[in-house]
Amino acid sequence: IAMNGDGVHGLNGDTVAPSEAKHANGTPSKSKTPCENGEADIHTAKHNGTKRRTPTDTFSFTAEPTIEDIRRMQAEFTDERDWNQFHQPRNLLLAMVGEVGEVSELFQWRGEVTEGLPGWTDSEREHLAHELSDVLIYLVELAEKCHIDLPQAVLRKMVLNRLKYPASKVHGSSKKYTEYKD
Repeated sequence: IAMNGDGVHGLNGDTVAPSEAKHANGTPSKSKTPCENGEADIHTAKHNGTKRRTPTDTFSFTAEPTIEDIRRMQAEFTDERDWNQFHQPRNLLLAMVGEVGEVSELFQWRGEVTEGLPGWTDSEREHLAHELSDVLIYLVELAEKCHIDLPQAVLRKMVLNRLKYPASKVHGSSKKYTEYKD
């Protein structure tokens, strides 16, 4: 899915008006629309003095495009321009780091920014969306060039993270796993 001023464009070139674009959970995909419960703000419950997400305030991505769709679109884009000669792992990594720097610039000097980016203009949010998209595109292409099946790698890594950071031990703490005592 790609957005421009006149709508949201799917992989097949079909156009949907921005007001009709929906997340997989049925909520509108525009960033400043209400949550499923009709509220515009993020609602949290207190748990041990910290904010905890409730089921109605979690953000979700749309189901499409998938990571594979993104990989295919970028491969086609690169092939059409004969850029594969430049898109080797090292170059892609350095380009991605540069894009992460551009994301960082958007947050620089703002102090803490809360979830949902309250106070950000539509233009600032769209700029962030563009830069985050650049990071994701380079990450997916880097994984492709390194022959890493990124979705499967994420699944394996989440299993390792759960072992390193069991909820019963680390709940509410930001310590590194090496700092926890058995």
